[in-house]
Amino acid sequence: MKSSALKSLSDEEIIERINNGNSSHLFEILYQRYYPKVYDKCFSIVKNKQLSQELAEDIFSKTYEKLPSFKKLSSFSSWLYSLSYNHCIDYLRLKKKLHYPEWNREHEIPEIIDESDEDMNNIDYDNMMVIFEMIHPEEKALLLMKYQDNLTMKEISDSLRISEDATKMRLKRARARVIYLYKEKFWDK
Repeated sequence: MKSSALKSLSDEEIIERINNGNSSHLFEILYQRYYPKVYDKCFSIVKNKQLSQELAEDIFSKTYEKLPSFKKLSSFSSWLYSLSYNHCIDYLRLKKKLHYPEWNREHEIPEIIDESDEDMNNIDYDNMMVIFEMIHPEEKALLLMKYQDNLTMKEISDSLRISEDATKMRLKRARARVIYLYKEKFWDK
């Protein structure tokens, strides 16, 4: 098969061929399709170019090893992004000993903020990015998965290896923390 014809194969067709022992070089096509997005996901969490490159490479190695376990319950891209988020969060937990429940207790917000606050419709993107750097990496990942990548609660909970109920509670808490910090830092100033 010619290179251009191979590149037109769907992710699932490529994975099936790889898993059947045919053309493991096809993984290079998946790599080329998704490396920039995986790198961007890593960078959005760790904010370091070199480390993001290393993590992305590790993620693709892990992805190749785990291809036989891909069950097609979601799209390949969702599965890959889940692996990416997991890998980055696991790295942060290991290196910085980040433990979300402990961190959450130490950074408690005074009250659960009313998330229907109309003023949140007028937020400034640059200011929001400042706030995103102030929250826990797991909260940031959770918000990005939900609002940037439009993953389902099930996909998010699977990715973070927590229950869907815990995912919903953490998402609510993350939104509340962002609103609280945004109001505290940027409003009335």
